[in-house]
Amino acid sequence: MSDATAVPTHCPYCALQCGMSLRPTGTPEAPAEVVERTDFPVNRGALCGKGRTAPSVLSSRVRLTGPLVRSPDTGALVPASWEEALAAVADGLRRTRADHGPDAVGVFGGGGLTNEKAYSLGKFARVVLGTSQIDYNGRFCMSSAAAAHQRAFGLDRGLPFPLEDVPRTGCVILVGSNLAETMPPALRYLTELRENGGKLIVVDPRRTRTAEQADLHLAPRPGTDLALALGLLHLVVAEGRVDEEFVRERTAGWEEARAGAMSHWPEQVERITGVSVPLLREAVALFCGAPTGMVLTARGPEQQSKGTDTVGAWINLCLATGRAGRPLSGYGCLTGQGNGQGGREHGQKADQLPGYRKLDDPAARAHVAGVWGVDPESLPGPGRSAYELLDALGGDVKALLLMGSNPVVSAPRAAHVEGRLRSLDFLAVADVVLSETAALADVVLPVTQWAEETGTMTNLEGRVLLRRRALDPPAGVRSDLEVLHGLAGLLGHGKGFPADPEEVFEELRRASAGGPADYAGIDYRRVEEERGVFWPCPATPEGAAPHPGTPRLFLDRFATPDGRARFVPVTHRAAAEETDAEYPVVLTTGRVVSQYQSGAQTRRVDELNAAAPGPFVELHPRLAERIGVAEGEGVTVVSRRGRAVAPARITASIRPDTVFMPFHWAGEGRANTLVNPALDPVSRMPEFKVCAVRLERAGNAATGGRTSPRSR
Repeated sequence: MSDATAVPTHCPYCALQCGMSLRPTGTPEAPAEVVERTDFPVNRGALCGKGRTAPSVLSSRVRLTGPLVRSPDTGALVPASWEEALAAVADGLRRTRADHGPDAVGVFGGGGLTNEKAYSLGKFARVVLGTSQIDYNGRFCMSSAAAAHQRAFGLDRGLPFPLEDVPRTGCVILVGSNLAETMPPALRYLTELRENGGKLIVVDPRRTRTAEQADLHLAPRPGTDLALALGLLHLVVAEGRVDEEFVRERTAGWEEARAGAMSHWPEQVERITGVSVPLLREAVALFCGAPTGMVLTARGPEQQSKGTDTVGAWINLCLATGRAGRPLSGYGCLTGQGNGQGGREHGQKADQLPGYRKLDDPAARAHVAGVWGVDPESLPGPGRSAYELLDALGGDVKALLLMGSNPVVSAPRAAHVEGRLRSLDFLAVADVVLSETAALADVVLPVTQWAEETGTMTNLEGRVLLRRRALDPPAGVRSDLEVLHGLAGLLGHGKGFPADPEEVFEELRRASAGGPADYAGIDYRRVEEERGVFWPCPATPEGAAPHPGTPRLFLDRFATPDGRARFVPVTHRAAAEETDAEYPVVLTTGRVVSQYQSGAQTRRVDELNAAAPGPFVELHPRLAERIGVAEGEGVTVVSRRGRAVAPARITASIRPDTVFMPFHWAGEGRANTLVNPALDPVSRMPEFKVCAVRLERAGNAATGGRTSPRSR
C-alpha cells in the first residue's frame, strides 16, 4: 500500500532505519498509522513488528506530556512548567560546576539521538559546561568493532559497502548475530544470498532462527570467538589458501599476524571452543572456495573484554584471503542502535569531535573550535568511557544530564549503576517515556519522538537519512534541541545552540568538513531526493558537480597513511571471568524480536508485550534436568554481581554449558544485573556476552519481576 499524503520517514528503532511513511489519524491511541514505503532500498517496504507498531508509543496514554520536578516536601515527581523545569536543571548544573568544577558535571547520551542532537549535545558539554565527562550508550554497541576498524583500515564505518552487495557475494560468515530477531527485514539479504548460490556460515552458541538458515553452523563456547578466528586463519595458512599477491600489494604486518595464528593449531582451538576440527576445515573450504566473501560481526564477538582483538582476528582472516578492499568482499559490523553510527561520529563519545575527529588532535581541535567560535584551549580533553562515567557517579561526577538512554536496565552490573545514579546530587533526564532511569531523576524533561521532529540518522551502511516531521507533538513536549537551546541560554550562551534541526545540520557539515566522517557535501535536499547519501561526501568547489557520496570504501586504497590495511597480531586469551566450581555455567545475553534495547518504549506496546511478555532463562534439557527445573518454572541465575529470576525456557538449541537471557526487562528478571563490566582495554566495551553464573531452582510461577508497562 502507498499513500501520496503520507509523510516519508524511517523506523525509530534499529540501525537498518527501515523506510516507512506515516499518516496522521487524529486518534489518541495511535496518532499515526504506518503506510508501506517500497521506494527505500534497505527494507523495500518490509517492517518487523516493532516498526509496524511504533506509532503506539506516540500515544499520550503511554508517554510523558509535561515536565516533572521532584518535590522537596514529598520526594515525588510532580508536574511543573517548562520554565520551572529548565531553571531547576540549569541551577543544578551551575551549582555543581561552581562548587566542584566542570568535570563534576557529566553528560550521557544515546545512540538513538539524531545527528543534530548528538552534535549539539557534544557541543553543549564542551562549550557550555566545559566538561570532559561525556559519553553515550553507543559505547555498549559497536565500539570494539570501531576500534578494530580504525586499527586495520584507518577508518570506521559499520559496513564499508551497501547491504545490496551482501546477496551477491560468494560466502558470508556471520559472527554473533541473530538477524532474524534483531533486524528481521535484513534476513532477506541472507535468503537471497543462498538463492543466488552463495554460502552462509553462522557462528553462534545458540541455534537461532538465523543459524537455522545457514549452510554451516558453528557453536563455540561464549567468549572463544577469538580462538575460533585464529584457528580458521591457521588452516588458511596450512592449506595454502593465503592470497599472497593481495597480502603483498595491499597490506602490512602479515608476518606477525601469521605467527600468532600458527600458534593456534586446530586441535587446540577445538578444545577451547568446542567446535570440531572437521567443522573448522569445512568453514575454511566454504569461505575460501567462493570467489568473494564477507565477514559480518555483531555484539556476540564485540561485547567482550577482548572484543577489539576478536574483531581484529576476523579482519585478519579477510585480509589474508583477499576478502577486503575488493568488490563484493570485506569485513563489516552490523550496528545495533538506530544512530549508533552517526551518534559517535559527531561528538557524544568521550574522545571524539564532530566528523569523527580525535579530541586530542590539535588540528582537529582548532578546526572544530573555529566553527564553534571558541578558543581551542578552552575545549576539555578526553573523558571517561560510558561505564567508567556511570561508575564515577556520586564520586567525582556529582550531577548528570542524561538524554535518550536507560542505563538502569541497559548498563552492565546494573544494580550497581542504579545505586550510583541514586547517589548523585542532581540528575536530569530528557526522554519520551518515564523510563526506569527517568523515574530516579530530580527533573524529567519530556521530549519529542521520531515522528514529531525532523532530523538525520546514519544507518549501518553509513547512509545519511532524513526523518521528516509527520505530526505535531503534545503541547507540553519540546524537542531535545529546544531543551539544549533553553539550557544554553540560561547558562550564559544565548547563541550557538539553535533549535532548528536544519540549521544545526548546516553547522555540523562545516564542523565535519575534512574529517574522516565528512558530511560537508550532504544537505537535506540531497538526502531526501537520493534516499540517503553515503559518507564520506566532501564539499566540491562552486560550479563543480557534487560529490556522489561513497557507498563502497577501500576499493582503491585503505584509509591509512600509506593506503595499506594493517594486520594486527592477536592471540587468544580467556574471558575476564571464567567458570569454576562455584559458578560453573556461562551466561550470554541478547535480544528477542518483539522488544528493543532496554524496552523503555516497546514494553509500552500491547501487541509486542503479548508476543514477549517478560524475561526468561534459556537452557539445555541436560542442564535443566541437572538442577531439577521444568519448562516455565522459575530459575534463579546468580553471578558475582547479583541474581536474577525468570522462567525456564528449555531447548536443545543452546549449548549444555551455556544459558541465555534477554536484557529488555527491569525488576528481578534484569539480566544486566548479572553481567561483568570488565572492559576491553582499547574500546572500553564491557563484557556483556560472557560471565560465570550458577543456577538454582526458584520454584513455580516465576515472573522475572516484570512490572506493568504503565505502572510507573
